[in-house]
Parts: sequence; structure tokens; C-alpha cells
Amino acid sequence: MQVKRSSFEKVFVSIVSASLQTGSGIVTEFYIRVVVSFGVLQLSSNGKGHVILEQNMDADTKFMQEALTEAREAAAAGEVPIGAVLVRDERVLVRAGNRTIRDCDPTAHAEIVVLREAARILGNYRLTDTTLYVTIEPCSMCAGAMIQARVARLVYGADEPRGGAVRSCFEVLSHRELNHRVEVTSGILASDCSEVIQSFFAIRRQ
Repeated sequence: MQVKRSSFEKVFVSIVSASLQTGSGIVTEFYIRVVVSFGVLQLSSNGKGHVILEQNMDADTKFMQEALTEAREAAAAGEVPIGAVLVRDERVLVRAGNRTIRDCDPTAHAEIVVLREAARILGNYRLTDTTLYVTIEPCSMCAGAMIQARVARLVYGADEPRGGAVRSCFEVLSHRELNHRVEVTSGILASDCSEVIQSFFAIRRQ
């Protein structure tokens, strides 16, 4: 049974149990997964006292950490610190931070930069079967680009109450008239994503 990170800022401990039964109804195996902020700790028992411990880094958390690295690098360059990573088949295709100032391009948001580069690399403007990880809820421009690119899934960290186009201000990705739907997971490392951008603007205001 897979446990997904909730939309809360951090999930420290969540326990889920699943039972497998024989034809006679006797429980022969159970799993307990403890989901913490840095990954998944799995314990399994076969009913004979044999316990296996296996720690796996949750994929969404891992790729969001990479997007956070891009956000921090953007901040160091004087850009609004938003980072994005595009993934296909558990492999990073492209990563980038905001480049609007460096490129003198109002459309060079991190999401747009990775979508453009991925299309160039793949030789196809349709980026099906990809997942876009971004630290902050995308704006309407970036949400529209995801639809045009046919991105399969979006994973973002913190909500953007002043311009988010997934659920905060608009609901672009779930509009009933669209011919493409993007699966959305939110709240991954939300507090870390918020801290990066809040710290950036706090320094700017000094």
C-alpha cells in the first residue's frame, strides 16, 4: 500500500497497515510503513518473528529536493527563488531555476525553462509521461504551458496565494472544458519551499 505525502507542510509520522490473508483467513504477513519527512521506513513480518527493515527515499521528496537546489541557486543569482525539475521514468530530464532577470525574458519562469529544454532534447513538444516538480504553485502561464505540453503530473511544494493557478487563485489544470488533465500532488516539502522564497524577500526588504 503506497502512502502519499499529504498537503500539510510536513508529515512526520503516518502509520498504515495492510494485511495479506490465506484462504483460511489467517493473517500471514503484515506491513507497517512509517512515512517521515525524509523518506519511507518499511517493516515487514512473516508471522515467524522475522523482521526486515528497508528505508527508501520517497521519489517525490527526492525530486523536490533537487528542485529546491535549483531555487537556491536562482536566489544566489538574484532571481526569485523558484526551481523546477522535469522527470521521466524516474530520471531527471531537465532542471532549472527562474531566469527572468538573467535572460531579460518575462516568460523565463523555471517551469517554462525546463519545458522548452525538454522539448528540444526530446525533439517533441508533447512531453507525455513526464512529471514536473516545482517548488511553488505555478502561475497561469506555466499551468497553460503544462497543458500544451501534455505533462502527465505536477508535483509542487508551497501554495502561491497571490497568483497560483492550480487552486489558490485559479484552477487552470482542472477546468472542465480542457481536453487534457494534469494529475496534481501538492505540499511536498512545503515548509522548505516557503522558507526559501520568504527568506529571499525578507533580505530584499532590508
